[in-house]
Amino acid sequence: MKGPIGIFDSGLGGLSVVKHLCKLLPSRDIIYFGDTGRVPYGSRSPETIEKYAHQDIKFLQSQGVSMIIAACGTVSSVAPHVGENLGIPFLGVVDPAVKAAIRATSNGKIGVIGTAATINSRAYTRKLLKENPSLEVFEQPCPLLVPLVEAGWISREDLVTREVVRRYLSPLNEKGIDTLILGCTHYPLLKSIISDTMGQNVTLIDTGLESAKAAAKIAAPISHESHKGKCSFFVSDKVDGFKSIAGMFLGYEISEEDIKRVDIEKL
Repeated sequence: MKGPIGIFDSGLGGLSVVKHLCKLLPSRDIIYFGDTGRVPYGSRSPETIEKYAHQDIKFLQSQGVSMIIAACGTVSSVAPHVGENLGIPFLGVVDPAVKAAIRATSNGKIGVIGTAATINSRAYTRKLLKENPSLEVFEQPCPLLVPLVEAGWISREDLVTREVVRRYLSPLNEKGIDTLILGCTHYPLLKSIISDTMGQNVTLIDTGLESAKAAAKIAAPISHESHKGKCSFFVSDKVDGFKSIAGMFLGYEISEEDIKRVDIEKL
């Protein structure tokens, strides 16, 4: 598996996967596509989500990737079949997160938050109960969280974001869950606020981290360990808008020269 690893998301959330994968496989090249012109996917119909996912995959294949990660909770939940028959490994974020949640829970009560489309698909509940029918699973759609993250409203002191998180998560707190799956790769940027709301006794499952771990087991380092992997970024909307927020996810700033815009509809 010598080609770059391809990662796509509806916007910037998938950069959390990029961040973790760069640490786990520093010698591998990564190509990231963020569909910033059509974010969020979570409010779209299943048919539209599948159409977008196919277009995203087609673009990454055109770049010669050897593996694709759907770093989008919505695609992974609503249209996991888009990765079938590609001829290369394809991973979503649901399965790795489910396995991590089952390992983490002590009382068997697991919460899941995600976009409306993710929650409506019940993908997490089905997979959790398939693995362990005795579990109690409680799901909560959080449609405002992706726009808040994309706007950069992630500060622990941001009263608006804190209140939105509190209102979404209060029902899960009342259920006594001890494990919470962050079913969207945008949500880890709100970890501190979510943890404040849920309490320190609730384990948060980072879907971006878990999917990166799963991918690293498949995509071994390249033979020359001294090689420093390169990250290439592509978006479907303004480059400057992506650049201003990307640093929050990656933990370092990128230049506009590192980002290219593509017309995803014309591919």
